[in-house]
Amino acid sequence: MQDDATADAWRRRIDRRGGPRREPGPIDLQRYAFTPPYAGIATLFGLPLCLDQDDLRAGQVDVAVLGAPVDMSTGHRGAAFGPRAIRADERCLPHTPQLLINPTTRVKPFEELTVVDYGDAAVDWFSVENSMEPVRALVREIAETGAVPIVLGGDHSILWPDAAAIADVYGAGNVGVIHFDAHPDCAPHLSGHLASHGTPIRRLIEDEHIPGRNFIQIGLRSAIVPEDGLLDWMRDNGLRAHFMAEIDRRGFDAVLDQAIEEALDGPEHLFLSLDIDVLDPAYAPGTGTPEPPGLTNRELLPAIRRICHETPVVGMDVVEVAPHLDPTGTTAMNARRAVFEAVSGLAARRMGLPGPDYVDPRVAGSSEAP
Repeated sequence: MQDDATADAWRRRIDRRGGPRREPGPIDLQRYAFTPPYAGIATLFGLPLCLDQDDLRAGQVDVAVLGAPVDMSTGHRGAAFGPRAIRADERCLPHTPQLLINPTTRVKPFEELTVVDYGDAAVDWFSVENSMEPVRALVREIAETGAVPIVLGGDHSILWPDAAAIADVYGAGNVGVIHFDAHPDCAPHLSGHLASHGTPIRRLIEDEHIPGRNFIQIGLRSAIVPEDGLLDWMRDNGLRAHFMAEIDRRGFDAVLDQAIEEALDGPEHLFLSLDIDVLDPAYAPGTGTPEPPGLTNRELLPAIRRICHETPVVGMDVVEVAPHLDPTGTTAMNARRAVFEAVSGLAARRMGLPGPDYVDPRVAGSSEAP
């Protein structure tokens, strides 16, 4: 029989009050002015680290990146290593955030915004159900300070606690979700389990955190699901789903324009959920449930930036990166670039740059370029 002292050790925070004192604020873990991608302590982009709300508030943090290494709810394990891969498996961009510039908008996002790494949420590696509340608590902890949480998964079960935490802070029914995925993720259960990578949207709707009509889905195309009954449930609950068949017929730009318009129809705040399997397996082979044919990274990455620029995004997750399935590192590279495009979009919104689909004229071939 396990004693009470160790029963919850996986989620109990270390009490640091007896240790060395320090002033609250972000902790810069880089020793040198320039750090190549393969050196230094692996926070995302080499960002400073925060450990609690006091650090977030003292640093006036705008965006905090959180890992949620959960993968017990998928048929193919390995997404628990996604946060580490997204943070560390860099081959090109230096771990010196001040040097990074968005090549399309020419925005330097880490000069415009204070962005930090917030470490990882506690995970019970024996139970996906037990892991949901600690993830929700840390996402809420970030959002309560006014910062935007960007959560690195982990499998898509974490959308349930991620979006629920945002609704806790901004109000149930006052948050919409833009959801990029090959799969609808709104099954009633998987093998009897309510918490899984295939059920988070059903949980959020049935728990009344997010109204069904405020879910906008892009890129659905699974050859296995959804069954007709699930399609009926999606329609009856008002979900607005844009399948790859529609994208093929109308074009991605037209569908994205409509999705943004739908996202702004009602809620004051938006959560962006990116399942990396929305990309074609050519661009994201490292995922547990790849589905050809999907989006290209030339479609997805500008869309992420545009949504974060043009809509009131207050949270995001990037899920289902399973690095052991992709020895090339391409999947983690595209996931990391998606986060960079999201932060670039948030920075462009802060700067008041015009939309839609802002491109710096110096790189757009415009006659107006200086």
